[in-house]
Amino acid sequence: MADMAFEEADRKRRSLKPLRRIFPYMSRYKGMMAGAMVSLILAAVTTLILPLAVRRMIDHGFTGANGAFINNYFGMLVLLAALLAIASAGRYYFVITLGERIVSDLRRDVFTHLTRLSPAFFDSTQSGEIVSRLTADTTQIKSAVGATASVALRNLILAFGAIVMMIVTSPKLSGLVIAAIPLIIIPLVAFGRSVRRRSRAAQDMLAHATAYASESIVSVRTLQAFTNEKLATGRFAASVDDAFLAARASVKARAILTAFAIFMIFSSVVAVLWFGSRDVLSGAITPGTLGQFLLYSVFAAGALGALSEVWGELSQASGAAERLMEILAEVPAITAPANPLALPQPPVGSVHFEDVRFNYPTRPNAPALKGLDFIVQPGETVAIVGPSGAGKSTVFSLLLRYYDPVSGCIRVDGVDLRQADPSDVRSRIAIVPQDTTIFAASARDNIGFGRPGANDADIESAAKAALAHDFIMALDHGYDTQVGERGVTLSGGQRQRIAIARAILRDAPILLLDEATSALDAESEMLVQKALDHLMEGRTTLVIAHRLATVLRADRILVMEDGRIVEEGTHQTLVKKDGIYASLAKLQFEAGANAFMGAAE
Repeated sequence: MADMAFEEADRKRRSLKPLRRIFPYMSRYKGMMAGAMVSLILAAVTTLILPLAVRRMIDHGFTGANGAFINNYFGMLVLLAALLAIASAGRYYFVITLGERIVSDLRRDVFTHLTRLSPAFFDSTQSGEIVSRLTADTTQIKSAVGATASVALRNLILAFGAIVMMIVTSPKLSGLVIAAIPLIIIPLVAFGRSVRRRSRAAQDMLAHATAYASESIVSVRTLQAFTNEKLATGRFAASVDDAFLAARASVKARAILTAFAIFMIFSSVVAVLWFGSRDVLSGAITPGTLGQFLLYSVFAAGALGALSEVWGELSQASGAAERLMEILAEVPAITAPANPLALPQPPVGSVHFEDVRFNYPTRPNAPALKGLDFIVQPGETVAIVGPSGAGKSTVFSLLLRYYDPVSGCIRVDGVDLRQADPSDVRSRIAIVPQDTTIFAASARDNIGFGRPGANDADIESAAKAALAHDFIMALDHGYDTQVGERGVTLSGGQRQRIAIARAILRDAPILLLDEATSALDAESEMLVQKALDHLMEGRTTLVIAHRLATVLRADRILVMEDGRIVEEGTHQTLVKKDGIYASLAKLQFEAGANAFMGAAE
């Protein structure tokens, strides 16, 4: 019952008009809005003047004595046409420019908000889904705020003005038209809600297809290696077909809405014309008056008919706005406190885990850490080893404050991370992750990512220290070579050395190495290890390693299993204990010796 109540409340919340959330963006550009409104009103007023001219032409202009009268009126109509053209051009410029500006601001705000959301949000949300909202949905809003909103406002002004002039022209005939308006508006609103629901479903389906396509494109090498092209294309085709069916349902609803509105509107015009012709025959009104009224009724009918289509488009944009506002409504799980504690200056480089317990939000019943306790002194090198799933990478994630522990405390330089600004904490940490991130940019930009604003000399110095300078200079354009998405043009070892250079450039007091040399060949590993040894001097270093050869010189080794530290000591002391570490060491070193002997034979 609670779930049903929540769903009902959510449905009511979403039944509001999400497009209202766009208004604050519009209010930033009052000059453009004023220009658009002036142009809209001028165009509508100019259009509404035309029937008056037609009435006078019919009633007074078709006599031999009034040739000059006709000439003057045609001249006036040309001036009105010029004024209408200028006003329409102004309307288009101001409204479309306003739409482009608003959507640019919206995209910027959504992306900025995304960069501040905690990793927990991305753990449960596909990146393709996010990209779809950031691109397709904002494009739909741009259309609504721009062209669609312009047409809507123009037709609202035109419909209101035409109805007022109809009443002034003939109250009797106006009563017939006004009586039909509720019959048009009520179904319009009802159908509009249906269109919005169906549009939201279509956008969700399209986002799902986009997410799958994005994932497949990024993993295209794996896809082709396993010859699963048909499987991927079949799944994507199914997703696209689902999106088409949902879109077709939305289009069908809009088509029915448009047909109903146009039929009702123009049926009322025909009825008015029939009654009006009888009044002309009886002499109650002049032919020019009937012509004037008929033109106003056509204007009103056309405006209301256009509004039926506009309503459907705005309903679609409302669905898009709703999806974007869901992202903007996401609250980061990790935020800076109102009054964050300042970290000591100069940095100390100490790390302290105190009875830390943690489970990932996506796996609430599977604890990742179970009462973790350890201290890393400034300048100390501590290696963390253990089988896969022991919780080693979780230690780094918590230290970077991607997540907060369920209980316990993590301190950096004596300050509880929850009482400090996450940006201040992360600025003191450099990391070389196992899954190296290389951006679709130049080699220089990828290294410079470690310290924005670093000069070329510092970047090249960091590359030399990471033994990346030589291979970078061998590229087509040296440091300005574009390395492709995720560094696809580089080898695994080259990507790893770029990441090491990035960490060297950051020059942070705490260094996190997650299998930093795992992708290197034996010769490069030895050389890079020398560079890392130099880098680690005077810095607090935590090393995650599966290959024990990389941790032999650590000051201490923490052996983790099932979220706990089960052994602690140096390599020599742990081997003597004949425990988990000794077993891992025996397996790895024996396997290495056998591989070496096999190669020698």
